[in-house]
Amino acid sequence: MRVPMIAGNWKMNTTVAEAVELVNEMRKGLDEIKGVEKVVCPPFVSLAAIKELIKGSSIKLGAQNLYFEEKGAYTGEVSPLMLAGLCEFVIIGHSERRQYFGETDEIVNKKIKAALKAGLKPILCIGERLEENEAGKTAEVVTGQLKSSLAGTDYPSGFIIAYEPVWAIGTGKAATGKQANETIGLIRRNISEMYGEQAAQDVRILYGGSVTAANTAEFMQQSEIDGALVGGASLRANEFLSIVRQTAEIRK
Repeated sequence: MRVPMIAGNWKMNTTVAEAVELVNEMRKGLDEIKGVEKVVCPPFVSLAAIKELIKGSSIKLGAQNLYFEEKGAYTGEVSPLMLAGLCEFVIIGHSERRQYFGETDEIVNKKIKAALKAGLKPILCIGERLEENEAGKTAEVVTGQLKSSLAGTDYPSGFIIAYEPVWAIGTGKAATGKQANETIGLIRRNISEMYGEQAAQDVRILYGGSVTAANTAEFMQQSEIDGALVGGASLRANEFLSIVRQTAEIRK
C-alpha cells in the first residue's frame, strides 16, 4: 500500500518571516493528520529556518531545485551538497524550470543523478504542453521525458514522480481525475518496463496542476494517483490542511 504524499511547492513566494508564519499556522493541524506524508518546499532562503521549526513534527522538507555540480564557479546556484543536510526531497524538472530557464531532459537527468548521489529524494516533474495535449501527443511526450530524465539510473528507493500537465499549472484549469489517472497509469507501466513490476507498484506518482481543496477528492479517488504536488493552494494554511485532510479520509 503506497502512502499518499501531499507536497507544497511554494515557488518564489514568502520571505523567511512569512514562511515561518505559514508553517506555524499549519504545523499543529498537519501533525494531527495520519496516513499522509506531508512535505513543504519553500524557497532556498527559508530552508534552514523551516528545518528548525519542523523538528519533532511529521512535516518533511524539500527544496525546489538544485544544480548538478557539487561546487565551483556557478554564481547563484545551489548544489546538492548544500541541500543534503537541510532537506530530504528536491523538486527537479518542474515545467517552470524547463520553460523559463531552458532546462532540457539532459539537464534534468544530470540533476537527478546529482541528487541521488547526495542522498536526496527527487520529485521528478514531467508533463505535456497544451498544444501537445491537443495534438494527442501526451503519451509520447510524457514517456520521452520520463525515459530521458531517468536514463542511466537504477530504481532509487523513495523516488517520487509528479505528473504536471503544463497547461494546468497556475491556470486554474486542472486535468480531470480520469485524464490524470490514465496518464499516471501510463507512467507506471513505463516504470514497470524500465525497472520491473515491483518498482512500478512501489513508486508514488503525484498529480500537480491547479490542485485545490475543491478538486482534491476527484484526484484522490483515482486508483493510480498517490497524492498531489500543490502550488498556489499550499500558500494558504487552511486550504493546504483541507487537501491533506481529504486525502487522509479518502485513502484510509
